[in-house]
Amino acid sequence: MNAPFAAQEASEVARLIKELEACSKKTSGGKRSARCKKHTFDIAETSSSVDSWRFQEWDYKRRDLPSYARGLFTYCRKDGTSEIAVRGYDKFFNNGEVHETQWGNVKSNTKGPYELSVKENGCIIFLGGMEDDHLLVCSKHSTGSRQDADLSHAVAGEKWVDQHLNAIGKTRTDLARELRRRNVTAVAELCDDRFEEHVLTYEPKDAGLYLHGINLNLPEFATYPGELVHDFADQWGFKKADYLIKDDVSSMQTFLNECAETGSYGGRDTEGFVIRCQRKEHGVSGAYQDWFFKFKFDEPYLMYRQWRECTKAIISGKAPKMKKHQKITAEYLQYAKRQLLRDPQLGKDYQKNHGIIAMREGFLEERGVKGSDIIRQEEQEGHSSNIVDNNVLLLPVASIGCGKTTVALALTKLFGWGHVQNDNITGKSGRPKQFTTQICTSLAVTPVCIGDRNNHQKRERKQIIDDVLAQIPEAKFIALHYVHDPKPELIPMIREITQERIFARGDNHQTIQAGTKSRQEITSIMEGFLNRFEPVNPFAEPDDAFDEIINLDVSASSRENLETVVSFVHNRYPQLIRSMPSPEELDDAIDAALNDYTPYLKHDLSFKSAKGNKTKANHTNGEVESAMPPQWRSGPRAPQAPPKPEYYCVKLPTDQVDEIMNAAFPKPTEGIANMYHDLKAAGRVQHSFHVTLIHRLSLKDLSKEKARKAEELWQDLSSLHKEKVTAASQSNPTFDPVMGTCRVKLEAIVWDGRVMCIAAKLLDGFETINAVAHVTIGTADRTIPPVESNKLLEGWPFPAGSKHVEKLKDRVLSGDVRVVHSR
Repeated sequence: MNAPFAAQEASEVARLIKELEACSKKTSGGKRSARCKKHTFDIAETSSSVDSWRFQEWDYKRRDLPSYARGLFTYCRKDGTSEIAVRGYDKFFNNGEVHETQWGNVKSNTKGPYELSVKENGCIIFLGGMEDDHLLVCSKHSTGSRQDADLSHAVAGEKWVDQHLNAIGKTRTDLARELRRRNVTAVAELCDDRFEEHVLTYEPKDAGLYLHGINLNLPEFATYPGELVHDFADQWGFKKADYLIKDDVSSMQTFLNECAETGSYGGRDTEGFVIRCQRKEHGVSGAYQDWFFKFKFDEPYLMYRQWRECTKAIISGKAPKMKKHQKITAEYLQYAKRQLLRDPQLGKDYQKNHGIIAMREGFLEERGVKGSDIIRQEEQEGHSSNIVDNNVLLLPVASIGCGKTTVALALTKLFGWGHVQNDNITGKSGRPKQFTTQICTSLAVTPVCIGDRNNHQKRERKQIIDDVLAQIPEAKFIALHYVHDPKPELIPMIREITQERIFARGDNHQTIQAGTKSRQEITSIMEGFLNRFEPVNPFAEPDDAFDEIINLDVSASSRENLETVVSFVHNRYPQLIRSMPSPEELDDAIDAALNDYTPYLKHDLSFKSAKGNKTKANHTNGEVESAMPPQWRSGPRAPQAPPKPEYYCVKLPTDQVDEIMNAAFPKPTEGIANMYHDLKAAGRVQHSFHVTLIHRLSLKDLSKEKARKAEELWQDLSSLHKEKVTAASQSNPTFDPVMGTCRVKLEAIVWDGRVMCIAAKLLDGFETINAVAHVTIGTADRTIPPVESNKLLEGWPFPAGSKHVEKLKDRVLSGDVRVVHSR
């Protein structure tokens, strides 16, 4: 295997530095821009210096940075041009942490082989060669301080470099020349418990620099494959980070999940894996580039971390926080207190990150178990300390129009959980206290309650967490985090989606009456929420009090987000959801949330109408009943205006359409032919299938002849629906009865990379306003509307041999003719 090589282009490096310099300048006013910090380090024993460039951690989620390298050092050569001396990895994120690392997007946008490197537990060290043959050794953003050498990661890295090179008879100069000849940075993990302890143990024989990457010194990210990294480590005396290869995402997921059960690999505890692969840039047609993400194990790593933080707390005289593993942690702390009393020096060393592992290992040795054994025993025995079956508060972190109330109503429909809506609380003062009181009242009678408020600012989350804990100390908190970060990329999309939802539902909202208020007034209110939105940060107060954080996609449907929440809670807390609801049950819950709910109390965010709001008399002000869904409450309700028809359709059996599609495309293939599997992986296949007869939008922008035909079809279907409603109301008052049945002949599956559909024919007298009857299977992304199927089918039937057509033989399905109302 030939090592990849590309020389540095002076003009490209100059452009990069110019952009970094611009980001390092102070700005005033306007929107927040990314700030780059520049720090110049003098190189010991030389006349040279290097510049380190770094952004704040949260900025790496943005999409407008000149570089995403975490660890970037440049210097000026003798000829006056600039050169990259050290180039770290592009910032990579944990599985599910950002949009790109959701499994569906990994499946859709990456290709193998997938290299899984064991995540060593130390600190990162970079090695680079400079023009004068000097070997630059630095940590993530520093060349180290000789004045405080005992604490400097870079100085510790230099000592280990010398030790490794001396063992094979080579020098720093030799290594510097080789790195510069290749135009690369060597990336290693410094693992040495004598220098600095982390969570996992490294015996003296295992300590050293573990080489796990070699990056080209280029503005864009490019890196060596694992095989060449190991070859280089062998040649230069470094230790090697283990890795293995998986060819596809499915086998990789299976392997990672199996390892996660014990938090170990090869019989040794580990933090997880770094996955290296290639990802498409800029959409479907983009080129593939090197890309990393990580998969961190929860346990026993989190248990060890909790032990560490609890020990530091008791040394400092503070109360330890135990989110999980309460019983075993309490036993560990009893052991730790005995050791600290016997030797006061242990506490001083512990606060300096020394003796952490010895304390933990001493406890495990006394118990005669490993950390993974404890986790396994807790799972097998269902130990009471880890069984969560009550006092759970789900807190949305959202902005207006994200769908939080729809998901909350669907959860109450499925499980009978409590639901307290902040919008149901009247008055301008004392609302937070009322909100807390109603939540705690609800938790007295239901195991789970949804605290339905945007909670988009940290102060709101702190208020509810502190107030609930004051009344229910054992309460657990789960954040339903509608992800808004990085704001520069996501906010424009979120603004468009949420405004579309709000204006589509008119006055069916408690604080935003889109059918009554002006568009300018509503958008101004919504903008305020978007501007104030503070994302959840699990490593800082108050969000570190969340026991779990479920990241939700604002652009996804409420049905998709509902399934995400239910699946997460079922897997993490099986006592709360013992069995996963069927797809049909999830569908029905969302339908009920969308169609059966009308706000029984309305006010605006300025509370101007509070005094004159006649419907507020129904407010129960703290009674248990107010914690239940509105449709389950007793007492008078505001009259419900009938929803308007959105479209008429023939609804087909979902399982039969799925069966047809899976039979047509049994295995993944390459290129555009793989579109069905790409749609499934990205969650872009429709949850239900239908043939549209006519949509209300079909009544607009038509020629005179087509407009007349559309009006006639709409009136015919409306009359039929009214007739069925009248007949049904006499015996079974159902608002949405079946209007009839219609057989649909499925002729062929057609797709073009943007949309996939089935061309069809209606057989039983019903007509469609569309030129070709069809069933939309899915679209490649949310910017492509399903109506694009009409454009795809222009000219159908296509000539024989047309690309991207899969003929279907004798497939006739029977469907129900129904109306779908505005939501």
